[in-house]
Amino acid sequence: MKYECRTIINLPIDKVAALWTDENYFKEWQDGFKSIELLSGEANTVGAKSKIKIEAEQYIELIETIQIVDLPREKKALYEHKHMTNTQHTKFLAIGDNKTDFISTVEYTKFNGLMIKMMAKLFPVKFKAMSQKWMDQFKAFAESQG
Repeated sequence: MKYECRTIINLPIDKVAALWTDENYFKEWQDGFKSIELLSGEANTVGAKSKIKIEAEQYIELIETIQIVDLPREKKALYEHKHMTNTQHTKFLAIGDNKTDFISTVEYTKFNGLMIKMMAKLFPVKFKAMSQKWMDQFKAFAESQG
């Protein structure tokens, strides 16, 4: 399953990318964000691995492995969870001096377990809706900092 979400943020690309990568702000726009812990490598570099903990409707622990990082333009990472594996390729495109097109392409490559496979098959729109919600929350947060 693959989908794309996007939103326009009324801030310059450098400011958007800086806010988006600042771990101190993750809790401001990611529902249930608890922590991120660097496991190996150097933060925000290719190959770096981190453990991300989220506690929303349920407790989720993900391992993030950075695959591409060329900020403020793009970042791609692999996310592994006991029930699924996906990549997220985030791009920032400057639209003039004070607007940024924030684009996220998410591709789920593996689902483990009957329930999650059924959810992905029957309700793929729910996965995209969560991604879009976080992007919209980030937009509101970023513009409030601007």
